[in-house]
Amino acid sequence: MKRSLVIALVGVAGLTMVRADTIVIKGSDTLGAKLVPQLAEQFKAQHPGTTFDIAAEGSATGFAALIDKTAAIGMASRPAKPEEIANGKAKGVDLKETIVAYDGIAVVVNSASSIKALTKKQVEQIFTGEITDWSAVGGSGGKISVYTRNTSSGTYAEFKELAMKKRDYAPDSQKLAGNEQIAQEVGKNPNGVGYVGLAYTKASGIKVVPIDGASPSKETFFYTNGNPAGVVKDFIDFTVAPDGQKIVEQVGFVPIK
Repeated sequence: MKRSLVIALVGVAGLTMVRADTIVIKGSDTLGAKLVPQLAEQFKAQHPGTTFDIAAEGSATGFAALIDKTAAIGMASRPAKPEEIANGKAKGVDLKETIVAYDGIAVVVNSASSIKALTKKQVEQIFTGEITDWSAVGGSGGKISVYTRNTSSGTYAEFKELAMKKRDYAPDSQKLAGNEQIAQEVGKNPNGVGYVGLAYTKASGIKVVPIDGASPSKETFFYTNGNPAGVVKDFIDFTVAPDGQKIVEQVGFVPIK
């Protein structure tokens, strides 16, 4: 399933979030659970004295932190909304973008599931609750347990738009904080289904379900916002440089170069 989404590191000029070379980063779990911490560790090895404060609680929290000037870098798995851009301008924050990596969304089921493939229509019906039993899509039967990201996640909104024709999620769907949590729950539940970023598809107990015969595409987009300075700029430059992009690939994302 193609993922026309944006994953972003968002830097804003003029912030005072760098205290004694501490970089405050907030936002997307898709980036913040694995990729950014590993980038930070490598950067610290090359820049002794630099520390990071990373909070991965969803794209919306990244934009909010930038607008409130409580973070120097925001991570996002979707573009900034018009209202977020407007709110930022009202507070003197100019959101800009920098591409840092590419990602995709994979639909996953328990590794013991008899489901081998789904159509786009079936994915829409499952996640909206129109289909509630695996027997309706060629499975061996059992009530479907739907796992999604929470509402602050950019992936939550992007999947709803791309796979569900903007329809609401099933009323009994279970909202979880991150990709790892979805992978864990689906891995424990033979009737579970969810979606994760490409970096999380190798988790134990799950398998990727091809959609209309295709595996998840890596052709997605990244944006980052801002004109940062000092050590913040150094970190973003490191991220898009060859050393940073090697880490991007190792974690499971697709490099921009």
